[in-house]
Amino acid sequence: MAIARALADWAHALTPTDDDRALARRSLHDTLAVTLAARDHPMSALTQDLPEEARWAAVGHVLDFDDLHLPSTAHISVVCVPVTLAMGGGEEHYLAAAGVMARLGTALGWRHYTDGWHATCTAGAPAAAVGAALALGLTPERTAHAMALAVPAAGGVQRAFGTDAKSLQVGFAAHAGVRAAHLAAAGAQADPTALDQWFGLVGGDPRGLTPDALDPAAPAVPGGLATKIHPCCYAMQRPIGAVRALAGALPDPATVRVVEVETPAGTLHPLIHHRPTTGLQAKFSLEYAVATALLDRHPGFASFTDAAARRSEARRLVEAVRVRHTPGGDGLLDGNTTVRVTTVDGERHSATLDLPAGAPDRPADPDELAAKFSDCGSDVPALLSGTTWDDAPDLLRAHLAAPAEETP
Repeated sequence: MAIARALADWAHALTPTDDDRALARRSLHDTLAVTLAARDHPMSALTQDLPEEARWAAVGHVLDFDDLHLPSTAHISVVCVPVTLAMGGGEEHYLAAAGVMARLGTALGWRHYTDGWHATCTAGAPAAAVGAALALGLTPERTAHAMALAVPAAGGVQRAFGTDAKSLQVGFAAHAGVRAAHLAAAGAQADPTALDQWFGLVGGDPRGLTPDALDPAAPAVPGGLATKIHPCCYAMQRPIGAVRALAGALPDPATVRVVEVETPAGTLHPLIHHRPTTGLQAKFSLEYAVATALLDRHPGFASFTDAAARRSEARRLVEAVRVRHTPGGDGLLDGNTTVRVTTVDGERHSATLDLPAGAPDRPADPDELAAKFSDCGSDVPALLSGTTWDDAPDLLRAHLAAPAEETP
C-alpha cells in the first residue's frame, strides 16, 4: 500500500486514549505559551499578511521554545497545533496529524536529519495535510491525495537555522498542508505514490513504517514529546543542564579559564554557529550554551537577544570552550554530555548529564512548567487557564492582532 494511504488509514482509525488526550492538552498549552511569548517579536509583524496557520506556526517557532519529538527530530506541535486551530479542529485532529508526523519523521530517520533536511518541514507538510483533511471531513482516499499534493512543499533545510528562514519555513509547511487539503476537498487529483517517490529521494526507510507503528491502538505519538526549559535548540538543553548541574560548585564566570565539553558527535549536528553574533545564532551554538549557563544560571529569553550574544564576557567564555566529540551518535540525546570547568586558580569542576529536564523520560515538573509559562509573559498563565481547542483560535487572534514593528 502507498505510504500516504497507509498513514491516512491509520489517522482515520485512530481512537485517542486518555494518555493521548493529556498529551494533546499539554501540547496545546505549551504551543500557545511560546506563541504568545513571541507576540511582540518582529516575526509577528513580518508575517501579519500570511494565512493564520502559517503565521501562528512561524511566530510559535521563532523563539525555539516549542516541543520536540526526539525519534523524528521534528517540532511536531508547532506545525500541528496551528493547523488544527486554523481549521477549527480539536484534540483528535491534532493527534492524527501529530501521529502521522511522528511516524513519517521517524521513518525518514536520523540520516535524513544529518543530511541537512529540516524534518519539521519535510514531515510537517504531509502531516499538516492530514490534520486539515480530517478537519474538513475528507475520506481516507482524499486524505492520501492531500498528502501527495503537499509533497512539492515538503522541504526545508538546516542552513536556515539561526535566521528568520527557520521559523518561516515551518510556517510554509503548515500552510502547504492546509492548502493541499482544501485542494483535495475541491476534487484535485494526485497520485498517492508521489509520497513514496519523495520518501525515497530524501533518504527515508520504509521499514520504519511497520505494522506495529501503524497499529491504531499504539500511542498516538510514539515516544512522547520533549518540553524545552530554555528557549533555544534542543541540542543545547543538555549542555546547559550539565553546567547547571554543578549547582553550588558553579564558579564565578570571571574566574573561568577553560571549559571542556565531551559529547557524541551526532548531538552537535544542529549547532552550526560557533561564534554567534545575534540572538538567533546563539540559539544554535554549543559554545554559547556553556557561556550563557555560566553567566545567567537559568538561561531565558534575555539570554538570547542580540545584545546578550554580544556581551564581552559571553564572547570571552565562548572562546574558552573546547569541544571534544566522541565518534557517532544517533540522535540529539545519544550517550551523555560531560562538562569540565577549570578556573584561573586551577580548580576543576565537572558534571555529566544524560537527560535534561523536560525529556520524555524526565518530564518537566509542575514548577518548571509554571516557570516556563510565566517567563512567556506575566499574563500567560491566566490566559491559558481553562483554554480549550475551541477558544484557542480567538486567543491567538486577539493577542497577535497588533504586531510590533521593532525588536522589544
